[in-house]
Amino acid sequence: MAISLNVNGETHEIDVDPATPLLYVLRNDLELNAAKFGCGLGQCGACTVVVDGEAVLSCVTPVSLMEGREITTVEGLGTIEEPGPLQAAFMEMQAAQCGYCIPGMMMSAHVLLRKNAEPSDREIRDALMTNLCRCGTHMRILAAIRRAGELMQQASAPTERRAG
Repeated sequence: MAISLNVNGETHEIDVDPATPLLYVLRNDLELNAAKFGCGLGQCGACTVVVDGEAVLSCVTPVSLMEGREITTVEGLGTIEEPGPLQAAFMEMQAAQCGYCIPGMMMSAHVLLRKNAEPSDREIRDALMTNLCRCGTHMRILAAIRRAGELMQQASAPTERRAG
């Protein structure tokens, strides 16, 4: 069955079984490999992507439910040459150790920061509740998300004209 997907602002026509998990389509058909297969049960958050502005566990989400919806993956947040605020903050704060959980963490943080650019640590922890990290970089992840909020605010602040 052909399914039309809008991923990172691009439309893709995919011929796939409608019950196929979105994660498999992203990784295997579209070659977007940031979202990871962790548990396959929607319990670890490694597969988190954003669908219509909300965090979604792509390993348990059938691709058939995604037609006509806006899907964003980490690859849609920026590039190597021009990283987005979250990507830049995670690099600046050295928030990744093994890095396996980071794409899911970033997508959950992306949803939070779009709603609240100055979240408290409690709000960040609540937003990341479904994302597991075994490496123990939690404090750096919190710092990176706070820093990303600052970068987002700086990017959206109006620039002042200086008299010359």
